[in-house]
Amino acid sequence: MGTASMKSIKLRIKSMESTKQITKAMQMVSTSKLRHAREKVLASRPYFEILYDTISDIIASNNTLGSEFTRPRDVRNILYVTIAGDRGLAGGYNSNLIKLALREISDNNADEMVIPMGRKSVEYFTKHGIPILTEIYSKVETVSISDCFTLARGIAERYLDGEFDEVRLIWTNFTSMLSQTPSSLKLLPLNKDVYTSGSFKNSSEVIFDPSQHDALHAIVTEYLGGMIYGAVCESRASELASRSNAMDSATKNAEELIESLSLSYNRARQSAITQEITEIVAGAEK
Repeated sequence: MGTASMKSIKLRIKSMESTKQITKAMQMVSTSKLRHAREKVLASRPYFEILYDTISDIIASNNTLGSEFTRPRDVRNILYVTIAGDRGLAGGYNSNLIKLALREISDNNADEMVIPMGRKSVEYFTKHGIPILTEIYSKVETVSISDCFTLARGIAERYLDGEFDEVRLIWTNFTSMLSQTPSSLKLLPLNKDVYTSGSFKNSSEVIFDPSQHDALHAIVTEYLGGMIYGAVCESRASELASRSNAMDSATKNAEELIESLSLSYNRARQSAITQEITEIVAGAEK
């Protein structure tokens, strides 16, 4: 190897060192933000679980069959609330979520409409011409609990008006630092096939005032808002964990490449020194 090759290797080493600094910094930032995101997940889960159990208890009987929220419909239009990330460099986080959403859409022979949350979700559905109801939640990092309840009220009103016959929520469930699972749940209509985990197995043991029907209508918006907010918290933690893992892997790969390039550089340098010594010795013998 000549001087040109040594210079090229040295430039690559310098470039990889800069990349390593960036990936290491991103990994540290994601890990730092993840601590706060995990706290929000743990804080939101009890509320989420209580709402889910309460809804399950209410629809465990046949007393709510007259409600528009429980009555089965011929599904012609489906609304998908999809929660992706705001940025890339998060491993397979965004692509796995989009794949699940596309699978859900392709499995249903109905017209679809999407409320995308997160810039990556907005970009994908816009690019592929899938109708978007609103882009107001394009930055999921700034979505607050009040935003979720505002969205829930709008969804409930539009559902009652018949604009869509089914509502599905697609998000990424945070299991652990190393495990994040894309998930899907049918929010509306409410039916026993989905909501069967209520804590009260015998609905006659629970007294609702004024009635189960009225209680259901009063709680549906709270339920939808709580589910969406819980999914936002889970997705945010999943994105940060996925990015932290991806940047950690990128940093380790950069370190391995730097080590390999350094070895190649030392070999090239040794070869150049040996060649110079050989030329000097050959010249002296003449």
